[in-house]
Amino acid sequence: MPVNPELRSLDIDIPSQPESLVKLSLLLAADEIDLPAVAALIETDMALAAAMLKAVNSSLYGLKGRVQSVQQAITYLGMREVAGITFEMGLRAAFPPTPELEPVWQRAAQRGLIMGRLGQRLSLDAWAAHSAGLFEECGKAVLFRHAPDHYGAMLRAATSDAELLTLEHTGFGVSHDALGAALCESWGLGPAAVASVRHHVLAQETLEMPPQLLRRPIVALSVIAHVLMTAPQTLDDVVARLAPQADLDATLVLRGARLVAEQLVAGAEHGRD
Repeated sequence: MPVNPELRSLDIDIPSQPESLVKLSLLLAADEIDLPAVAALIETDMALAAAMLKAVNSSLYGLKGRVQSVQQAITYLGMREVAGITFEMGLRAAFPPTPELEPVWQRAAQRGLIMGRLGQRLSLDAWAAHSAGLFEECGKAVLFRHAPDHYGAMLRAATSDAELLTLEHTGFGVSHDALGAALCESWGLGPAAVASVRHHVLAQETLEMPPQLLRRPIVALSVIAHVLMTAPQTLDDVVARLAPQADLDATLVLRGARLVAEQLVAGAEHGRD
């Protein structure tokens, strides 16, 4: 999809989707996913395959044995999580490596995993949820690449993402949520993921769904993932307030969120053994 002309007028470059991810997106869009073809595609990019295997063997996934091939990773984790790791690595590769963005990528991996697993448990579009989590903060990487010194200072000065939006609008005329949504559109992510990336800051800050937002469940998962990562003690209250706004069953959401949180804790503990 073309990038919004208003964003193009700001002369802020939206990176193109890597060719390997274009091909992977086509394979994932098929009615019946060809798992050997997906594994072969990832394995043709040696740097991507190596990064994916490093990620899948990290404590975040808590697998019992060491995974040594992409095919093995698909067997243990399933296609969605392997695709998520691959997209995460492709997203990282689109931007220069820098310590300032490392926390962004670490949060992306954890958030994507939480949202994907929760989406699966709630019978929502788990890939839309996972990809929305991965791309939620990607607009920060776009702005950092555009003006590393200026934007680096903004990242250090802001005490919250809501405050960061104000600084971004003042400094650049655009905010990272809008840029992130534009990148998602240009990389072919679905409308639900794009909407989540576009509206996540407001929803997380206010616990209110924007009135114009039609696709609400994935945004709700974004807020819940944010709570699990930053203030898990507030989970019950947040779910009770948020679930009705997204037409979700609060009891099922709470049960699913607690289970996913337990899985991640167990995985991390196993990874330290």
